[in-house]
Amino acid sequence: MARSSAPQRGYGWIPLFRDVDEGLLARRLEHCEVRHLSAGTDLLRPGEPNDTIYVLLSGELMVYLSPEARADQSIPVAVGDCIGEFSAIDQQPVSALVRCEREAEVLCLDGPFFWRHLVPLPGVARNLMRGLTQRARTANQLTLEALRERLELEHLRRELDLARQIQSGMLPLAHPLFPERDDLEVCGLVEPAASVGGDLFDAFFVADGRLFVCIGDVSGHGVSAALLMARTIGLLRSLAMAAGNPADLLQNLNASLCEGNEACLFVTLFCGFLDPATGNFIYANAGHCPPLLGRDGQVAELPLPRGPLAGAFPQATYTSSATQLERGDLLFTYTDGITEAEDAGGRPFGLEGCEQLLRTRHHQPLPEILDAIRSDLHRFNGGADLEDDCTLLLLRRC
Repeated sequence: MARSSAPQRGYGWIPLFRDVDEGLLARRLEHCEVRHLSAGTDLLRPGEPNDTIYVLLSGELMVYLSPEARADQSIPVAVGDCIGEFSAIDQQPVSALVRCEREAEVLCLDGPFFWRHLVPLPGVARNLMRGLTQRARTANQLTLEALRERLELEHLRRELDLARQIQSGMLPLAHPLFPERDDLEVCGLVEPAASVGGDLFDAFFVADGRLFVCIGDVSGHGVSAALLMARTIGLLRSLAMAAGNPADLLQNLNASLCEGNEACLFVTLFCGFLDPATGNFIYANAGHCPPLLGRDGQVAELPLPRGPLAGAFPQATYTSSATQLERGDLLFTYTDGITEAEDAGGRPFGLEGCEQLLRTRHHQPLPEILDAIRSDLHRFNGGADLEDDCTLLLLRRC
């Protein structure tokens, strides 16, 4: 930071000195300091005392309402404007951070000199009041805009809360889902990373008595993902009633999701039909995570048929696979928000904890297993906000 005396040049262009006699002004300002600031220098800091009025002669200064404020929350200082006049007048600590963003020069008018030698000049007091009035109007405008934004944000939050409630109402969240059945047990859990999310799961019986189950993950987060999630659930519930097998269901679902998909969103999805009487489970996959199958204390990935993401490729085709679920078998399906959740050190949660829990708690009620996984996950990430939606769907044949 360099210092020098005021150069021999006119200052009549500065709003504070508008219509002031140039000769008289030059004599008064000839010994005033002109301070040279390098980029990154703080001219004023919140909480510090200040008795000097600064005038920006060249360069770029920004006013931040707090030291943590982002660049888009700053106010630029126009060349010729005053800075620090409020604290110099009321002798209160500085209330905002003033930082040099690009090499600058400021004219320094210390308080005693300003009040004794400049304010008495004809026009200076009026110009000072004019500048203060303009600054107050600008502050009022910013306050009104901030209030308007806050009201809009509160309205948006209420809308998102309502959307979250509606979205939650679309998912079967009872624990367990079919308490009247003694031949199977189904239980699901979803924890969105945002107010609304893109994960989905469902389980219901179709006309021929088979149980349809599915779990999916819409690309992206927030409202757009939630809208596609709602559309996907609606299509699945309609298509599952008429589908002979899950491959045909995914074929039709993919064709519908590809129509009008200007946002280029897609869904990963695992789905299948279980015959509760025989244990025959036929399933298909659209780019989703492989489920785990627990049997007699052993856990292994369910072999998956290949299938592309739903909603991405109009000509995509899918195939079905089948397996036999024996009594006591537990099918564990999930979204990648579970496996990719990270701790403070960036380590992923992975599947190891889930596999171990399935081995040791295989015969426990499904709600207890879900609660244990949820507790392990939150303990793992230290209770921090989730980066992605986390969803689980468990199915046991009894």
